[in-house]
Amino acid sequence: MILITGGNGQLGTELRYLLQEQELEFVATDAQELDITDAQATMTYIKELAPELIYHCAAYTAVDKAEAEGKEVDEQVNVEGTRNVALAAKAIGATVVYISTDYVFDGTKKDGEYQVDDTPNPQNEYGRTKLLGEQAIQEILEQYYIIRTSWVFGQYGHNFVFTMQKLAEARDTLTVVNDQFGRPTWTRTLAEFMTFIIAKKAPFGVYHLSNDGVCSWYDFAKEILKDTKNVTVLPVTSAEFPQKAKRPQYSVMDLSKAKKLGFVIPSWQDALERMEKLV
Repeated sequence: MILITGGNGQLGTELRYLLQEQELEFVATDAQELDITDAQATMTYIKELAPELIYHCAAYTAVDKAEAEGKEVDEQVNVEGTRNVALAAKAIGATVVYISTDYVFDGTKKDGEYQVDDTPNPQNEYGRTKLLGEQAIQEILEQYYIIRTSWVFGQYGHNFVFTMQKLAEARDTLTVVNDQFGRPTWTRTLAEFMTFIIAKKAPFGVYHLSNDGVCSWYDFAKEILKDTKNVTVLPVTSAEFPQKAKRPQYSVMDLSKAKKLGFVIPSWQDALERMEKLV
């Protein structure tokens, strides 16, 4: 039996459909069925279900709100909630796959891509709580996979792709930052890797998984809107587009550990094209 937390979210939904395709038995929960911030309820639920594997996709992901009005909820879900899931998993001997983020890094690296063992240094509340979640997983469990990902998009839920498309319907000129660099990640690619490491019985530990290739948000927006007529996309600096949460300027994570397992990673351009055909 497999348990998915955050089963109605962008990634959780993608994962549900993939597990259905693979004809694997699973239970998917969201906050209504399982409040992971309630330690006793989480322990009871997971003990009764007794899954061998938990895909922990539940997270607070409102990055800017986490700096202010959402700070307390961010802490409760990403830190305490993850700790509660880990403790329950330990009680029944379950393996946990925990989804983390490139925001655990500060984005100042000058000598290449971030490696899985590079020292984290988050610059915003979301990154801080996701790192504390990582640490809880590592402290409590031996059977775990931490997968750091970045710039997630997919056909289910809100994301940068749909935001750009919607803005393009209302405006003829869009401005997008061109001094933040990273790797976009299609939820399908991420979900496939999540099931791949289990099927492969990959060594436990930390992995980085995004689609291949590097771009700025401006490059990403240009690719999203390349077939949209009468829309001009203009580059701006981060200073011209202030946000509550500081974003890492360079959060390109090394993918070689995932590739060495034999997992084939499509380019972000290919992934975007394939996703857009499904919508």
